[in-house]
Amino acid sequence: MQEMISIKTFDEAEELQNPRRVLKYVLIFCTSGEVTVSVDESEYILIPNTVLTITSGQIHYFTNNKFAQGYVLEFTYNFFCKDDTDMELIFHNGLFCHFAMNEIILVDNNQIVIDQLEEITKELIEEPYQYLISVHSRIELILVEINRTKIKRGDEIYKPDALFLHFLETVLRNFDKNLSVAEIADLIGTTESKLNELSKLHCDKTAQNIIFGLIISEAKRLFNYEKLSVKEVAYTLGFNDPFYFSNFFKKHTNISPKAYKEHLLI
Repeated sequence: MQEMISIKTFDEAEELQNPRRVLKYVLIFCTSGEVTVSVDESEYILIPNTVLTITSGQIHYFTNNKFAQGYVLEFTYNFFCKDDTDMELIFHNGLFCHFAMNEIILVDNNQIVIDQLEEITKELIEEPYQYLISVHSRIELILVEINRTKIKRGDEIYKPDALFLHFLETVLRNFDKNLSVAEIADLIGTTESKLNELSKLHCDKTAQNIIFGLIISEAKRLFNYEKLSVKEVAYTLGFNDPFYFSNFFKKHTNISPKAYKEHLLI
């Protein structure tokens, strides 16, 4: 079960010294000092009482730690998302967003978050009766407190539909299969028209264009941090023809994969 849920202090999280990616949701909370966190192609500076959420699959690591202390909480989709309510909470107001919209959030009632993180640490060490239920509830409390902070600062309430989130997760877990919208709809028990309706509602895009955007983000990660060739990225993302992939990448980014890779070396 430790693989599904874990918590470490900044000092213990040695793996964050180098670029990494995990199929888990990562919550980084700073209690003192200052640390810069690189996420995909952006950098975020955490100061005391700020939190950063990172969605499953995003590349992330510490780049400049100025005596910072805090916690790194990680949990899998399967651990947290027991029902639609859980699924909607984890993405409420853009938390753990799939579209590279990470943000630093200064938490109002920081002690509530710290107390829950400390209790989660204790629960996972001691493993008392029904400790996983307790840990799940404590993560809920943390997310609710973060959402309350966002609402207080004037953020518009965004509550995504669970089916739409299931669609996004299915795309992320099946890049290698290059699934069509219809195939994904079949997998999650809905229709292509319903996915297009939800995609238009949440992102003002077709379901297919959302898939294209997620593929491009994944391709950039593979170029940036896996250092794969154009051919390797193409095959990893389910393209049988590297030439077709190159045209696809250029169409959606206005730059060829080769030029993008060369730009990374500058």
